[in-house]
Amino acid sequence: MQFENNLSFARQLDAADPIKHCRQQFLIPESGGKQLVYFLGNSLGLQPKTTKQYLQQILDDWAALGVESFFHAQEPWMDYHDKLAQPLSKIVGAWPHEVVVMNQLTVNLHLMLVSFYRPVANRFKIICEAKAFPSDQYAFETHVRHYGFDPATAIVEVASRQGEKFLRTEDILSVIEQHGQQTALVFFGGINYYTGQFFNMEKITATAHAASALAGFDLAHAAGNVELHLHDWDIDFACWCTYKYLNSGPGAVGGAFIHEKHHDKNLPRFAGWWGYDKPGRFKMEKGFKAMPGAEGWQLSTPSLFLYAAHRAALEIFEQAGWEKILAKQKLLTGYLWFLLDEVNSSPGKKHFEIITPRNETERGCQVSLLLPQKGKEIYNELMREGIFTDWREPDVIRLAPVPLYNTFEEVWLFAGKLKKITDSIS
Repeated sequence: MQFENNLSFARQLDAADPIKHCRQQFLIPESGGKQLVYFLGNSLGLQPKTTKQYLQQILDDWAALGVESFFHAQEPWMDYHDKLAQPLSKIVGAWPHEVVVMNQLTVNLHLMLVSFYRPVANRFKIICEAKAFPSDQYAFETHVRHYGFDPATAIVEVASRQGEKFLRTEDILSVIEQHGQQTALVFFGGINYYTGQFFNMEKITATAHAASALAGFDLAHAAGNVELHLHDWDIDFACWCTYKYLNSGPGAVGGAFIHEKHHDKNLPRFAGWWGYDKPGRFKMEKGFKAMPGAEGWQLSTPSLFLYAAHRAALEIFEQAGWEKILAKQKLLTGYLWFLLDEVNSSPGKKHFEIITPRNETERGCQVSLLLPQKGKEIYNELMREGIFTDWREPDVIRLAPVPLYNTFEEVWLFAGKLKKITDSIS
C-alpha cells in the first residue's frame, strides 16, 4: 500500500478497517472527557467492557450457591477452563489440549523447567538471549544452581554483534550448534521485551532439536501480538502472561503450552490436586494421576475471577477473528513505520534510532525508539499531550499500537506530536 502522511488518509484507513468496531468494546482512558491515545498494550492491555459483567457473575454465583457453584452454577466453575482453551489455542497455534490457563508466567516457567530442564554431567547448558527479561534470568540461575552447576558456565547468552541492536538469526543458530553437545535447553523470548525483535522460533527450535536439546519460549510479548504456530513448529513448551496483548487485567492468569508429543511421557513434574485426572479429583486419593494433556500440569484451584477476566478478553479475539487482527496489526504497524521515517527525515541530524527490526516478519506491534538526547523530556511531553508510551532507562521509548483498540488516526496524531516535540526540544 502507498501510505500518505495526512489526516484524511488515516481516516480512510480507519473507515475501511473490518475490525474497527472492536474499539468500542474497550474502556479507553480519558482526560477532561477526551479519549487519550494509549500505546501501551505491550505493558498492560486495556479493559474490555464485559470484564465487569463476567466478574459480577462469579460474585453472584458465589453469593447464591457458595461452593456448589463448581457444579451447579449456570456455567459451572468446574468446566470454566473449557471456555478458555479453544480460543486461546487459535491465538498461539496449538491444539486445545496442548494449552492450559494457570498461575502466572514465572510460576509456569519454573514448572516447565522442572519437566524440561533435566541436566546431566555432559549436557547441562541453557542457551538464551542476552538481556532476557529478568524473571527468566532468575529462573535459569536458580534451576542451574539447584542441580549443582555454575550459572557462569551453564548459562550461555547470545548477544548482538558490536554496534548492532538486535540478534541475527544465524548467530543464534551458530551458538546452538557450537554448544550443542553440552546443551540441555534452548530458551528464548518469542519477542524481546526491549527491542521488540520477533525471533525465528521455528529455526531456533529445529536447530535445538538437531543438537538433541529441547526448545522453549517466553511469549509474554508474543501471545496475542504475532502469528504463532507452536504445534507445527514442534516447540516443546512455552509460557506467557495475559495482561499485555491479551487484555486480561493486571496480574492476570498466565498460560502454558506443552506439545502433545510430551503428554504421554513420564516426565518429572510438580503436582497439585487441580492437575489430577478430572473424574477422580474429588475422591482425594493418594498417588498422583495427571489429567491428560497440558491441564495435567495444573496445581491449585484456579481463581475464577482471573478466569472470568481472561474470558472477556478472549471473546473479543473470537468475535474479531484472529486472521483479521493479524492483518490489521501489519497494516497499522506499517503505517507507524512510514510516519516515523517521515519524522526522522527532517534536515539535520536524526531525532531517534529505531532499534526494532524493520522486516515485518521480525517484529509485531512494538516499536522501540532510542533517543540519544533529551529522551526523557520527549517522553514527558508526549504524556502531557495525552499519548501513553513507555520509558525504558536509559534512553528508549517503547510504543505498541494494538489492532483491537488503536486507530490509524491515533498513529498519525502521535507522529505529528512527536515531530513537533523533537523539533522544539532538539
